[in-house]
Amino acid sequence: MFYPKYKSVYVFLGLLLFLGLAIVACSQEPETVEVTRIVEVPGEAVTGETVEVQVEVTRVVEVMVEPEMVVSTIPFADQWASSGHADASAEAFNHWNEDDPAEVSASCAKCHSTPGFLDFLGADGSAFGVVDAPAPLGTTVECEACHNDVTVDLASVVFPSGAEVTGLGPEARCMQCHQGRASTVTVNDSIANAGLDPASDLDTVSEDLGFTNIHYYAAAATQFGTWAMGGYEYDGMAYDAKFDHVEGYDTCVSCHDPHTLEVQFDECTACHTDLRGPEDLVDIRMPGSLVDYDGDGDMTEGIYYEIEDLRAILFDVMQTYTSEVTGAAIGYNVNAYPYFFIDADGNGEIDEAEAVRENGYNAWTPRLAKAAYNYQASLKDPGRYAHGGKYVIELLYDSIADLNSAVSSPIDMSALHRIDHGHFAGSEEAFRHWDEDGAVPGTCSKCHSAAGLPLLATEGVSITQPTANGLNCATCHSDLQTFELYTFDSVTFPSGATVSFGEGEKANTCINCHQGRSSTGSVDRAIGDLGDDEIADNLRFQNIHYFAAGATLFGTEVKGAYEYAGNEYNGRNEHVGAFDDCTECHDVHALEVEVAECADCHEDVEIQTAEDLHNIRVSEVDFDGDGDVTEGLAGEIDTMAEALYAAMSDYAASVGAAPVVYNPNSYPYFFNDAGESYSTWTPTLLRASYNYQYVQKDPGAFAHNGQYIIQVLYDTLVDLGADVSGMTRPAVSTGE
Repeated sequence: MFYPKYKSVYVFLGLLLFLGLAIVACSQEPETVEVTRIVEVPGEAVTGETVEVQVEVTRVVEVMVEPEMVVSTIPFADQWASSGHADASAEAFNHWNEDDPAEVSASCAKCHSTPGFLDFLGADGSAFGVVDAPAPLGTTVECEACHNDVTVDLASVVFPSGAEVTGLGPEARCMQCHQGRASTVTVNDSIANAGLDPASDLDTVSEDLGFTNIHYYAAAATQFGTWAMGGYEYDGMAYDAKFDHVEGYDTCVSCHDPHTLEVQFDECTACHTDLRGPEDLVDIRMPGSLVDYDGDGDMTEGIYYEIEDLRAILFDVMQTYTSEVTGAAIGYNVNAYPYFFIDADGNGEIDEAEAVRENGYNAWTPRLAKAAYNYQASLKDPGRYAHGGKYVIELLYDSIADLNSAVSSPIDMSALHRIDHGHFAGSEEAFRHWDEDGAVPGTCSKCHSAAGLPLLATEGVSITQPTANGLNCATCHSDLQTFELYTFDSVTFPSGATVSFGEGEKANTCINCHQGRSSTGSVDRAIGDLGDDEIADNLRFQNIHYFAAGATLFGTEVKGAYEYAGNEYNGRNEHVGAFDDCTECHDVHALEVEVAECADCHEDVEIQTAEDLHNIRVSEVDFDGDGDVTEGLAGEIDTMAEALYAAMSDYAASVGAAPVVYNPNSYPYFFNDAGESYSTWTPTLLRASYNYQYVQKDPGAFAHNGQYIIQVLYDTLVDLGADVSGMTRPAVSTGE
């Protein structure tokens, strides 16, 4: 029996339990084992007895361990130990060592200490989203910073601009720190706080204005582009949004090992097959980068080099600007804070003696402060070319252009390029129109989102899609290793007509979008039973939409233009056998016409550029009646379109409608002379405006089906009562 004053030791039981826990399985039933209980009573002999004890087994550890040995394994510890996050000797974790008190300041602790990040998250019991106190020295970014109860559910990030990005996954942990510490808003605030007017004081030097530093490794700001506004974005300019890359490789943790932080290079080579090692990543140039951004004539170099050259050009202009405007030459030293210094000897370099804080540049103007911020932003994200290279290019280009406007000898920017061809111009309205809405509706997503066309190809539907930074490789290619295309056997147009270039032909993919959004039927339905000259408040302008090349090419087969009842029109323009569809005449990525191919046949016209194609003439007939039978078909169309615009004004006056004014750059395009949306439509004027807009919005109409367009213009002029006595309507092609 036991007594409270006696010492009982379960020697064998303790050993058995330790070994048992190391080898048995989870959720097993309790087991009964025999153990020897040894009881030692002072002054008495040691006695022992055998008893039965139930042991409850709880889990498996698949290794045998020695008694009294403690095993503790931290997953990925070795990988983490080799990363920058674990480098205890780095400046990022020692900058505050000599401060008094020696602690990581509250403004820095979030990203430069584990306690600070936990404080920011509220994982220490404090409020989320703010660091309440300085953090002690001695920590790096350790396991618990990213692995805790709060980060499991973390799904959004607020950037320094105040913009919040939601719907994130594990990458939200990374983006809390890799976002920089400044933005467009920060720079504008610094200008305002210096008492300067951003419009009238652009070139005013102020001692109250300084350099704004984005900080370091702001990868998320680069990737999310204008959504985060991490660069300085100039008023009136549009910028790329998030760079999506391709599905499965468009977040921090899908491209980087989350513990070593290294790029998962082997994953890159699945598509970028010519890479030999991580150092070759700088040579990547995506198929959607088909302009020479830096103007050096090299369109094979990686985006990295395009950025490097544009930054060098920007610095040249900054030096010119400071010598002419501020009176203090500027220099830069990448390794010394505050980076920009006074170049006292004017040699264009900042040597060790000049790279001291006391010599920091101090003749800032708002214009220079904006450019310097973008210079730094383009440099302090080492992966800028991969995270959001086109956004960075736009920032640099705009900074150059802005400084150029204030110097006496601006650099020649004619060879530089800011954006890409239409499909890949993520900064433009075609892709940025829905940013405030947060998604592209199903009525538009087929053509204005990266994922819309694949969904149509695979599921036959168009539904709401996320906003996109232009189209990407996966928009048209179902396999990014073989580059197999999504195919369509036929395509249905807004008129309801179904046409095809041939079963599975590549050009069918193009005309899913390049078909317009209206037709003869759309206009007729809008008019209903109204009389031709009846002004009706309920009529609204009908817009064909943009680049309806497919509708033009197929002519009366799809009735994209407004065709007048009782008249006949040309059908598909067959051109010639080898050049009769989209992909045979246009570069499928750059979209530009294969001009050299045109020159082989059209020997009577000197063709060197796409502009020269306007001079091609395929008929001896003077369609527009101006007496010039040598001008290209494009000239014939332009003359008749001008006549149509004049006839619309004459017609409006004749029926008592308001004067009609057209603005190609402002929706809804037609206005009265007070600048208000046009509202005194008649059916006749509505049909005419539709056809006028049709011609303006297909810039290649002369080549796609020029005589069809002239037929449409001629009939529209007749309907308006215009004088067409000198004009000739093209004969309807029989296809022979």
